[in-house]
This record gives sequence, structure tokens and C-alpha cells, in this order.
Amino acid sequence: MSKTEDFCRWGQEVLHTEIAALKEISQYINHDFAEACQLILNCSGKLVVMGMGKSGHIGCKIAATFASTGTPSFFVHPSEASHGDLGMISKDDIVLSISNSGSSNEILTLYPVLERLGVPVIAMTGDAQSAMAKFAQIHLCIAITKEACPLGLAPTSSTTATLAMGDALAVALLQAKGFTADDFALSHPGGALGRKLLLRILDVAHQGDELPLVDLDTTISHALLEVSEKGLGMTGVIDNDGQLVGLFTDGDLRRTLDQKLDFHHTPIHQVMTKNPVVLEGNLLAASALKLMEDNNINGLFVVIDNKPVGALNMLDMLRAGVV
Repeated sequence: MSKTEDFCRWGQEVLHTEIAALKEISQYINHDFAEACQLILNCSGKLVVMGMGKSGHIGCKIAATFASTGTPSFFVHPSEASHGDLGMISKDDIVLSISNSGSSNEILTLYPVLERLGVPVIAMTGDAQSAMAKFAQIHLCIAITKEACPLGLAPTSSTTATLAMGDALAVALLQAKGFTADDFALSHPGGALGRKLLLRILDVAHQGDELPLVDLDTTISHALLEVSEKGLGMTGVIDNDGQLVGLFTDGDLRRTLDQKLDFHHTPIHQVMTKNPVVLEGNLLAASALKLMEDNNINGLFVVIDNKPVGALNMLDMLRAGVV
């Protein structure tokens, strides 16, 4: 067997083992899980996540996920907490302590102080009989049968299970709070994700004199001039009240050529696409992108009360960094 085949086989074995571990912990989405969610939901302070070693690395990610999905949270290193960082925790907070063994001395040392402060503790461990589990108000079990490491030493399946349980908590709370894409955008202002979440459609769309628009009785030839001049590959068709009643695109032109019509005398309303797909109101630019992808179209109009206020195509989305 070649090394290539060996690497692929070993990699597949890891994934299969970790998938099995995730299936195992699904049984622990139970009353304790719901109780933990309710406790965090009612918290007037912050969720403080703690963990040592690999559990600490996973804890940092869990805290970050909570913070970005509407549950104020931060990570405190247990060792640093014993040397002053415990002052970051107030009586209004909740501690989520993580340890696969449930016997982390660094965390157990802090438990008496947390109890004195009246801070509730949720323990996430792989042993329901561990010291950490018994001390905590709520225990979330993350017990798995087998690590993906063939030596059974390196935390692999156990850290995957821990991360997944943390995600389950964060997403359950996100839904309980009615957290929206707009809320998510406020904590992700930077980079491509920020542009996709914060950018409004009218920040991207062409407006005013840049809008390609013609009347119902405009001839096809004049409509083509409007398409060419505005450069969006389309023109909207409006009635006497300024309502958008149709659309004429490059695709419509190709279909019209087959009909052998007189472009200089045929009105656009005879060949336009009626009831075109539009975006209602100044929504997120990502909404326009999804609408275009779902309907397999390259451009659309933005309307308010069915009157066109903006127009854009996929190239505009690319330029804005939404795609």
C-alpha cells in the first residue's frame, strides 16, 4: 500500500471516530442541557469560560462563539485566575468550567471562591462522578468512548465533542433570544463578513439618473439604447404612475431576436418580462445576493411601494465585496 493510501485511510479513520463521538454525545442534549440554557439565558452578567490545556483552547473558541451570537462571554485562564484574574468575575456572572477528566486541579482550586461569591457553575466534563461535576450546579456530560488518536492519549474526539456541545449551547441561546443577522452584523464589522452583513442594498445599487428606466410605449430600439447607456444589462419598464411593471434584459433581447420584430416600431411592453423579481426596501446586500442566486438572475431592481429606487447586477456585488 502506498503512503498516499495510508494517509487517506488514517484520515478517514479519524473522521469516522469523531463522527461516532458526536453521535454519542447527542444523548446528553437533555434536561440538564435545557437547564443550563435557561440559567445562561437568565444571567444578568457574563458567561465566563474556563479550561486548562486543550480544554482551554476549546474554551476560548466557545467563549468567542457565545460572544458573537448574543451571549456576552469571555475566557479566563484558571491559573491566571488564581493570581488575580478572578477579580474579572462578578456575582452576576456564570462560570462554564471545562475538563474532560473533570479533575482539573487549577479549576477545582477556584470552586470554593466561586461558591463564596455565589457564582453558579456549569461543568462540562466526560465524567459525571468527577469532583468538578459534583460541585457544579449543572453538569453537561461530554463522555465519549474512544479518542481518534490511536494511542488514546491526544485529545481528539473529546475536544471535538466539547466544541460541539459548546456550539449547541450557543446556538440554542441564539434562537431563544431571537438573535438576527442584523444583530450578528454588529459584532462582525470587519472584513468580507462585515461587508456582507452590514452593507445595505442601496449602498451598492445605482440610483437616481443612473437607473435604467423606460416607459411602456418606448420602442425596443430606444430601450436598447437605455440598456447600453446605463450599462447594467437591463432596463426597468414603468407605467404612468412610476410603478415598475416589467423588465427587459440581455436575455429578453436574445429571445426577441428570434421573433424577427421591427425594433423601431414595436413597443417594449410586448416583449418585456412581466412581474420581475424585485427586492422590497433597503435590506442587506446579502439579501439581494441570495435572491439573485435563488432565481438564477444577474440583476434586479430595488423597489419601495413598487416604485424603482435602485438597480444592481452581480458585478456591483463583486465590486462591493459581497460575493
